[in-house]
Amino acid sequence: MNKIEKLKQIKELLITIDMVNGFVKEGSLAAPSIQRVVPTQYKILDETYKNKDVGIAFIRDCHPLDAEEFKVYGPHCIEGTDETLVIDEFKKFIPEALEYKKNSTNFMFAPGMQEDLLNAINLERIKLMGCLSEVCVKNGAISLRTFLDQYNKNVEVCVYEDAIDTFNAPGHDADLVNKNALEDMKANGIKILRKER
Repeated sequence: MNKIEKLKQIKELLITIDMVNGFVKEGSLAAPSIQRVVPTQYKILDETYKNKDVGIAFIRDCHPLDAEEFKVYGPHCIEGTDETLVIDEFKKFIPEALEYKKNSTNFMFAPGMQEDLLNAINLERIKLMGCLSEVCVKNGAISLRTFLDQYNKNVEVCVYEDAIDTFNAPGHDADLVNKNALEDMKANGIKILRKER
């Protein structure tokens, strides 16, 4: 089945945002503490993988050497490096998944994303998980909600509160940042889910 046929069939889409080596395992922006959500994410992916009515998509941060974003965040996830690859823990899900490479903090502007969402004519729900909660997850989630509204698509947008994370640093408490990001998303019409209940 080709991508367009798959998109027309699915009723639900699970989007995993930036669970790549460059944010989890190696490089200037890697935060190994994000590994704490990997087991929950794996469970969600594994359950989704077994359901043929649900699609999986991976968002991969992937930048050219002269990316404008580097003026704010510094060089990271440069195209052609291992930093842009989805972490090994999720390798088994990659062959069946859609994949989008983004050159900004917002996956909605990744090539092909908007067109694919419009082709998903039976889509009822989109679930999100990944990192960083207050940047790429929140930016993408809110833009996704407004994109669907713009095209009058009755699709629920959800985020797993126990499957998103960010880095810990002085003045940047991950738990507090996650909480604030979730509150912002909820205020923008995004439903909050929890896998581990």
